[in-house]
Amino acid sequence: MSTLLIKNGRIIDGTGAAGFDGDVLVKDGKIAAIGTVTESADQVIDASGLVVAPGFIDTHSHSDLDVLLRPQVLPKIMQGITTELLGQDGVSMAPLPVQYISPWRKNLAGLDGDSDEIDWTYETTENYLKMIEAAHPGLNEMYLVPHGNIRMEAMGLDNRLPTDEEIEKMKAITRREMEAGAMGLSTGLIYIPCAYSESKEIIEMCKVVAEYDGVFVIHQRSEADTILDSMKEVIEIGRKSGAKVHWSHFKVCGKQNWDKIDAVLELLEEAKKEGITVSFDQYPYVAGSTMMGAILPPWVHDGGTDKAVARLADPELRKKMVYDMEHGIPGWDNFVDFAGFENIYVTSVKTEQNADAVGLSIVELAEKRGTDPYTAAFDLLMQEENAVGMVDFYGIEEHVKRFMMRPEMNACTDGLLCPGKPHPRLYGSFVRILGKYVREEKLMSLEQAIYKMTGKPASVLRLADRGQLKEGNWADITIFDAATVADKGTFVDPIQFPEGIAYVIVNGAVAVDHGKHTGALNGQVIRHKK
Repeated sequence: MSTLLIKNGRIIDGTGAAGFDGDVLVKDGKIAAIGTVTESADQVIDASGLVVAPGFIDTHSHSDLDVLLRPQVLPKIMQGITTELLGQDGVSMAPLPVQYISPWRKNLAGLDGDSDEIDWTYETTENYLKMIEAAHPGLNEMYLVPHGNIRMEAMGLDNRLPTDEEIEKMKAITRREMEAGAMGLSTGLIYIPCAYSESKEIIEMCKVVAEYDGVFVIHQRSEADTILDSMKEVIEIGRKSGAKVHWSHFKVCGKQNWDKIDAVLELLEEAKKEGITVSFDQYPYVAGSTMMGAILPPWVHDGGTDKAVARLADPELRKKMVYDMEHGIPGWDNFVDFAGFENIYVTSVKTEQNADAVGLSIVELAEKRGTDPYTAAFDLLMQEENAVGMVDFYGIEEHVKRFMMRPEMNACTDGLLCPGKPHPRLYGSFVRILGKYVREEKLMSLEQAIYKMTGKPASVLRLADRGQLKEGNWADITIFDAATVADKGTFVDPIQFPEGIAYVIVNGAVAVDHGKHTGALNGQVIRHKK
C-alpha cells in the first residue's frame, strides 16, 4: 500500500468551514487521516506556508476530444483542477451514429476541435468512456449526454419538431446513456440541432434524467434580449420534469440588458421557493468564447455544416443573413448586436490559409482582407467549414462579482482546447478567483472561494467521495501558495500556466510537483450511480 503524507499545511477542507493547520495522510489513493499525523510515509510533502485544499472541480469543460489526444489535460491540471465534466452545450462526442460522423465532426470542430488520430466509430457513450479510460486520463472525467447528439440519433439534423414516436426514441437514448454512466443531460439552445427544439422534448428527456437523480445542464436559449423568457423556460423544464437545473456560464449579455439582472436573480429565488433545485457555474471574465458559427442566424445551419457552408457561398442568402443579423430574429441571441464586430475576436482556425486571422477582431480582419465585417466573417466561416473559435466581450466586472457571490454559483473554465489563441479562462479561471477576487479584491474569503470550487460543484453532481478533504474520500488534493497564486494568461497571450500551484494530487498520485507536471496519469472515469 503506497502512502503519502502532506505535513504542516493550512487545511481548507471544501465545506466552507474555517481553515486549520494540520497534516493529511493518503493511503492507496484515499485520504486516511487528517489532523496531526505521526506515522511515516513513502512520500512526504512539506506544505509549510501553503494551503491544502480539495482538488478543484470544473463543471463546464470542453476537453472531450483533447483528453483522447493529450490525456494530461495540462491547462486544467496545472491550475489545480482534478475533475472535469464533459459533454457540454448539447454538442459533444457521443452518442454518434456512424452515418452522421462526417457532418457531426464539422459541427463539433468549433467547440472541441477535430482529429483524424482517433477512431470515430465508437457510436455510444459507453464506448466513448471506455476510450477515455484506455487513454489513461490525467484527471477524473465525467460526462453529460448531449441533447444535440440524442436528437441527431433519433431524427437527424433537420430543422423540425419531433413526432411523439421520435420523442420516445430520444427518451430511450437518454436512458441508455444514463445507464452507461452519464451524470445528466446537457443542452445548448443556441447550437444546432438543439436550437430547433421546443421545451416539450427537453422536458420528456429530463424526466428520464430525474429518474436517475441526474442533473440538467443548460446553455439557455438567450443570455441577452430575451433572457427573462429564457429563464422561465428553463425553470418550467425543471418544474415539469423534476430534474435538478444547472445553468452554464451564467451571465447577462449586452449593455441594453443589464437592467434585467435584478429580475433574473428574482427568478432564481422564486424557483428555489417553489422547491426546484437550481445552481449555475461561472468563469470570472467579462468575455465569453464559443464557435464563431454562433453569430449566424439559426436557419443557416439547418441540416448540418455542409449545408451551412453551401449557404455561405450563396450571395442572395448572404444578404438574408445580413438582414437577420442587423434586424434580429425573435428569441435568437445575436452576438453581433450585443457584442459588436469590434468585440468579437478569432481564436482558432483549422487551416494555414487563415492562420493570420487568429487574434484579430472581425473589424480588423475585414480591414486586412479589404472588405466589410460581414463578408470577412462569412468568408472565414465558409473557408474553414465552420471550424472557427471566437472570443466575445459582453459585460463588466461589477456583474461578474455580483454573480460570483450568489449561493448558487460554482466556478468553471468553459475553456476551448482548440489550437490558436484560446480564451485565457482555459488556463486561469480557478486561480484568477483565488488571486484577483480573494487576495487582491477581498470579495470573499479563501474558504468561501474553495467551497465554490470543490464542495459546491461536488454537491451539484452528487459526488459523495470527492470535493472535500475528508477521511475515506479519494485523495484529489491541490496545494497552493495563497500569497502568490495568480493567473498569467491574457487575451493577447493566453497560453500561460498560472503561478502559485505547488502540488496537485489525483487519486493519491502526485501529478504536479513544485509547479511541474510529473507525467502521472492517474485519473478515473466517474460514472453516475443511480
